[in-house]
Formats: sequence, structure tokens, C-alpha cells
Amino acid sequence: MTTQSVKLELAVGIFVLIGILALGWLSIKMARMELVGGNFMTIHAHFTSISGLRSGAAVEISGVEVGRVNQIELDTKQMDALVTMKIRTNVAIQEDAIASVRTKGLIGDRFVKISPGASDTLLKSGDRLVQTEPAIDFEELISQFIHGSVK
Repeated sequence: MTTQSVKLELAVGIFVLIGILALGWLSIKMARMELVGGNFMTIHAHFTSISGLRSGAAVEISGVEVGRVNQIELDTKQMDALVTMKIRTNVAIQEDAIASVRTKGLIGDRFVKISPGASDTLLKSGDRLVQTEPAIDFEELISQFIHGSVK
């Protein structure tokens, strides 16, 4: 093995390593994941229906993304959906804000829309949004329309 071939192999190895690191960084950014905690607070909300909402869905205020849905689970005591959201800490959310499950477009992804409240009291990490609006179930609405029971 000559020194020229060793230098070439070393250069190719470094190039491949940089490429792998760049792909890893890009995949993390594309998935919108955080390597370390980040500056987020955790907010909880109970919904009677979250039909179609998934972990990782956007949380928006006035159309601006301010966080993501972190976890969805069934609250077996209240028998409703408990949604845990990670919201940027620089976003102030009033205790009387309203969280609702909405759809982007007619058949788009579900997301959580937070409508600001008027209270001077702000939520802290771990607090719960009390006022929520469930997702609209279009299949149920169509079924009611077909069977003539729409109110």
C-alpha cells in the first residue's frame, strides 16, 4: 500500500462520514425532532373526540405553528382523550384559551388550534387547558343528513 492510496482512502472515509452526519441531521430536521429538550412547555387538554389527530400534529395560534402534539392517550377515569402538547416557552397561553381539533382544508391533516383567551393568568408547564372543542366527525354529519336527523 502506497502513501497515496492511504491518503485517498482516508479522504473517501472522511467524505462518507460527513455525508452520513449530514443525512442524520437532515432527517432529524425534516421530522422536526429535537435532539435535546429544547425550549418547550407541556400543556394538557381533554377532548371528547380527537378523530384523526396524531402525535406530531401541529399546534397553531392564529395560523402560526407554536408547537406539536406530543402524546395522545385515553384517560380511563374520564373516558376521554388526553392530549399532551409541547408549546414553545416564548408563547403565552391564557388559562381561558380554547383548544380545538381542526382540519387543514377539506381532507387535510388534523391539528390543534388554540384560540387566545382574555385572562391575565398564563398557563405554566404541566397545566391544563380547560376549554376544548372536539373534532368534527364528517362521516357522522353525512349519516345524519342522509337519514334526515340533522338539527
